[in-house]
Amino acid sequence: MEELQVIQNKIYEIRGYKVMLDRDLAEMYGVQTKVLNQAVKRNPDRFPEDFMFQLTDNETQIWKSQIVTSNSIKMGVRRNPYAFTEHGVIMLASVLRSDIAVQTSILITRAFVAIRELILNPPTDRIMELQQEIKELKTYVEEAFADYNDINDDTRMQLELINQTLAELQSKKSLNDKPRPKIGFVK
Repeated sequence: MEELQVIQNKIYEIRGYKVMLDRDLAEMYGVQTKVLNQAVKRNPDRFPEDFMFQLTDNETQIWKSQIVTSNSIKMGVRRNPYAFTEHGVIMLASVLRSDIAVQTSILITRAFVAIRELILNPPTDRIMELQQEIKELKTYVEEAFADYNDINDDTRMQLELINQTLAELQSKKSLNDKPRPKIGFVK
């Protein structure tokens, strides 16, 4: 699994293709970049343009700016690298004819397939979960506010009844405010 992750990190998108560069492939196959490119040049009919192409100066500059590395030797590119598509990588295994090349080609193919699967079937389960939780939370909040408003309506009615009762008591008190006869001994 770790090997697939390492390989996936070396897959770039250039000209709309998912590709790997000759230097990364050579490192994985355990050969020099020069040896890999010589094998490709000896078999040009096996590498049509949709299997392999050379980066332009502009594409190389963009690629260099995207790679953050302190290794100046790795970044010292004398010529524009070759980019191999998934089919070109598979063809490389047949051109290099070594057990390492075959095993590496299988791993690289699996990495390409994993990326394609990820693109076709993004992990939407978590997104759907979050959407469902937000929907449930929204429903809960709306119900809570509805209950709160119901309480307010009930409370308002009760306050009105209390005010009405107080007003009635006030009016009865004003009627009862007439002077009363004094109780006790009169001198």
